[in-house]
Amino acid sequence: MIIENLNKIFERDLQKLKVEINAFKDEYDIWKIQGDIANSGGNLCLHLVGNLNHFIGATLGNTGYVRHRDDEFSLKNVLRQDLVTNIDNCILIVTETLGKLRDDDLQKDFPLEKHGETVSTLGMLLHLYGHLTYHLGQINYLRRSLV
Repeated sequence: MIIENLNKIFERDLQKLKVEINAFKDEYDIWKIQGDIANSGGNLCLHLVGNLNHFIGATLGNTGYVRHRDDEFSLKNVLRQDLVTNIDNCILIVTETLGKLRDDDLQKDFPLEKHGETVSTLGMLLHLYGHLTYHLGQINYLRRSLV
């Protein structure tokens, strides 16, 4: 039951990420920064997709994904359609991986430490979901402030 709910909210908010990226009026605005904001909507999108592909896909789903975290913040002007494709692929990986878990798997230790600390798989998934929504809100704010 918990896994089903986690799966639904991850998918829902990754779909919202796609809506946000598509809502930028000008494709080049996806890569703009403004004021004290250090990361563009595009870089935050790459970061979210890389983060979930790494921690859920590779770590829990054994997808073989290799993360290049520095690229998530240094790449620029990736086409909107490529970002959307990456989000769609991430949705598949997250939902397929979570769909294979059982509720008792959530109480097991997550295979990687989080900031030097052992956490349960449920704890890590909740952390990852909070991270997703935090940056999704930043992208939404940035997009609306560029008007």
